Amino acid sequence: MATTAPRTHVISASARLNASPHRVYEIIANYRTGHPRILPKQFRNLTVEKGGVGAGTVISFQIKVLGRTDTIRAEITEPEPGRVLLERNILGSDSVTTFTVEPGAQPTEAVVTIQTELKVRGGWAGAIERFVTERVLRPMYAEELRLLEAVAADPHGTAAAAAPRGSMTARP
Repeated sequence: MATTAPRTHVISASARLNASPHRVYEIIANYRTGHPRILPKQFRNLTVEKGGVGAGTVISFQIKVLGRTDTIRAEITEPEPGRVLLERNILGSDSVTTFTVEPGAQPTEAVVTIQTELKVRGGWAGAIERFVTERVLRPMYAEELRLLEAVAADPHGTAAAAAPRGSMTARP
């Protein structure tokens, strides 16, 4: 009989962006004006509950995948400020999404990785869960990286959309 103990599953996507690492990290870490502009359409209703930039920020949002909407509430930490930002889900699941920004070959290049670690079941159910999660999240992360590059390349803040995708609210 196969084990059904939960296992950690990792999904990630990386891209080399034509933008400085500093600019890219600033966008990712700013949950009031930057991060909302890089979210794919599956992410909705991003609310800043506390803070707004980097460590100490608390956010909530909905993600709609395969017809199902889940609410995520996350606390932001910066294990390596300017390089690594971490969103830890504090509502329900113990998923963790990490954004890592590395310098590229040129000063105007950044290599960005979005990685999520989450618990999945073991056995056949877990194998199916891992397969579906990969097929859903990886294209979403590719879109997020594409949007990040467009926003980072625009000095006037008009790229990707005139306003954040979905709706966003901020609490003081």
